Amino acid sequence: MDKKKDIHFEISERKVLLRIFDLLFIFVGLYVLELTLDFDYLTVNRDNGVALFVLGLYIMVFGTIFEIYDLQKSNKLDITFRNIVITASTTVLFYLLTPFFTPFLPENRLQIVYFYVAIIVMLFLWRLAYTTFIVSPRFYKKVLLVGEISNIENIVKPLRETDPNYKIIGFINCEKEAEDPIKFKGLKEFQPEELMDVIQKHKISEILVATYDSETITPEIYHDLINLLEHGFTIREYTQVYEEITYRVPIQFVGKDFYKYFPFSRSNQNTLYLFFHRLFDILFSILGLVLGSLLLPLILIGNLLGNRGPLFYMQERVGKNGNVFNIVKLRSMVVDAETDGAKWAQKNDARVTTFGKFLRRSRFDEFPQFFNVLKGDMSIIGPRPERPFFVNELSRIIPFYETRHIIKPGLTGWAQVKTRYGSSVDDSLTKLQYDLYYIKHRSIFLDFNIIVKTLSTILYYRGQ
Repeated sequence: MDKKKDIHFEISERKVLLRIFDLLFIFVGLYVLELTLDFDYLTVNRDNGVALFVLGLYIMVFGTIFEIYDLQKSNKLDITFRNIVITASTTVLFYLLTPFFTPFLPENRLQIVYFYVAIIVMLFLWRLAYTTFIVSPRFYKKVLLVGEISNIENIVKPLRETDPNYKIIGFINCEKEAEDPIKFKGLKEFQPEELMDVIQKHKISEILVATYDSETITPEIYHDLINLLEHGFTIREYTQVYEEITYRVPIQFVGKDFYKYFPFSRSNQNTLYLFFHRLFDILFSILGLVLGSLLLPLILIGNLLGNRGPLFYMQERVGKNGNVFNIVKLRSMVVDAETDGAKWAQKNDARVTTFGKFLRRSRFDEFPQFFNVLKGDMSIIGPRPERPFFVNELSRIIPFYETRHIIKPGLTGWAQVKTRYGSSVDDSLTKLQYDLYYIKHRSIFLDFNIIVKTLSTILYYRGQ
């Protein structure tokens, strides 16, 4: 069998490419400025090593905050250009305000304009090249799905939405033929005996096996898969790929072997990690309460004009190990919003006041929860605490829902930065998948990632 396959880039490889070539293009742009316009504010040489490093660091940090490394947005040039301008503007501003690490302001102030424009132009040129070449079909990862036809739609949809470069060409139903077989029209179906021919014809790079029960795989398909594996062909299990691409744990596909899917992060028992996590909680919550106190006069005026009622309210939430505590929030809904019982908050919810919309979108309504963090009921980062009524309801519907309570709930979390506000059982399932991913992969790096993405959520005004 011919093992030659098309070249493709994994998600992690594309993110590294974006970052490396961002720096490369910017440094080339600075060098071109030096050669053509007598530019000497920041020249590319060994003497300016620290200044160049600081510039690269600012680009990486602010680029992450303003989402120029979001792969779902990076191939949309209009959104990318907007984010590049914001990133360049913030980078240059901070660069000019840190002269201890960066060059002093040039006598010719026009050089700052050259510096700013060069960053924008070079970043956009690289993104144009990335969209034209790297995101093109020639670099798609072509995949053949082998699985039970009843599961295929739930498998294909999230992978398509998350990574368009992960191209599922078609599927082979691994179940034995039934008298009245189910048909799936969203993807081309191949017959089991066509497996080897499909791999050759479509230059398949990977086979994705997606089945609840491996016993459903017919002996013929099983024999072909073993043969491919022995020849070094890549065959992967669906839940592994799903988690890798979507950053979620696919609990709806976890059966009796659930223990295989939850090797929770060692950080959950790491004393040093937990100590610094708590120290960060205390320091950050004190800073948050101080900032909230400074904004309180303005919030009081807004509440008086747009909320007309009590500013604060308390509500029961479920915390670590299922313990119930009272959360403190700024009121964003009308008084007695739930006289008819607990309800999901909806998009454009009529119960939310005019000023309450601002509080929610800016996340200012969360400021009092820093007090809960100081008390130890919550952490800065973790699954959002839910109300007992909804926990009881969702626990009966969604498997492993209460698993999210093995760590403290958080002010922000992986689910909050990766998806919008949950207003249904399906939304809660998606949020749980993200929460379990965080619990499973909890680390300082992931915590930092969440903090940076939370800043993006606030700056882009995405609260609800």
